[in-house]
Amino acid sequence: MADAAGHPTAADVASARDRVAGVAVPTPVVPAGPGLTRHLDVEVGCKLESVQPTGSFKVRGATNAVRALDPAAAARGVVTASTGNHGRAVAHVAAATGVPATICVSELVPAGKVAALEALGCDLHVGGRTQADALVEADRLAREQGLTVIHPFDDPLVIAGQGTCGAELIEQHPDTTAVLIPLSGGGLFAGVGLAIRAVRPDVRLIGVAMERAPVMAQSLAAGRPVTRDREEPTLADSLQGGIGGDGNRHTYPLVRELIDDVVLLDENAIWAGMRFAFDEHRWVLEGGGAVGLGALLTGRIAVAGPVTVLCTGANAEAAQVAAMAAGADRPPETTVT
Repeated sequence: MADAAGHPTAADVASARDRVAGVAVPTPVVPAGPGLTRHLDVEVGCKLESVQPTGSFKVRGATNAVRALDPAAAARGVVTASTGNHGRAVAHVAAATGVPATICVSELVPAGKVAALEALGCDLHVGGRTQADALVEADRLAREQGLTVIHPFDDPLVIAGQGTCGAELIEQHPDTTAVLIPLSGGGLFAGVGLAIRAVRPDVRLIGVAMERAPVMAQSLAAGRPVTRDREEPTLADSLQGGIGGDGNRHTYPLVRELIDDVVLLDENAIWAGMRFAFDEHRWVLEGGGAVGLGALLTGRIAVAGPVTVLCTGANAEAAQVAAMAAGADRPPETTVT
């Protein structure tokens, strides 16, 4: 039930829970461990979206959107643009439901994520220097082939699907006083924020992004959606991309309404989060999935009570996993594919 502006609501998140069931799995909230708890003097829980079937939370929004298609649209197929994880989720859900899928990615998407997409048998288009370029290509293919666009973030069904993560979280960790949420296009933040605020309006919602081209954070600071002509290589590659500029309809206004704080991390802080997850728990988190831990470990945000960190993706590159296993103090060189 959208609001007057057409934005999704907490009721849409509740409806999405039935639709995503059986594809997206309920994920646990696991204690971060006594070391971090003592360091912060607060309880820290980690919600492990990294254990989803495609290795990230994106399967939630993709499932909600694909399963909502009418039979004619499903037969024609879907198209999307992605920094890797959303495309993988759409391709996975589409394959499971017999829907043809076309995925557009930029040249910045890491090789491992491209290989994972190729393995799913989707129609893969690689080209352009930014996610904005990939979105342009997806729109072109949709017009020419009659495909349905499943936007990676600015789509009410995708937002509501991502929000099911927040609905689970607040049931699992009801005493939390703050939630750290990776911030990029805003689909996850908007959905999780809607779900949590409907039950606990007092919970502090903190967005965490990388210092390299954090477009949503820059848009919030500017008071309007902004664009960037280029993207920079980063460990948090899944947080790359713009928010659609003036064409953004849903995520910018929702994030602006819901967000309490924004934290930006340098590459070493992101690596600290990845290393902590691996060293303490043998969890493999990609950079975008580890930014919340990085923010806490490096003192970029102060919290006064129980806090929950969304650990959103496991799809780290092989070189990064090898460096973590070797105990490297600094991240491997971030390269462009």
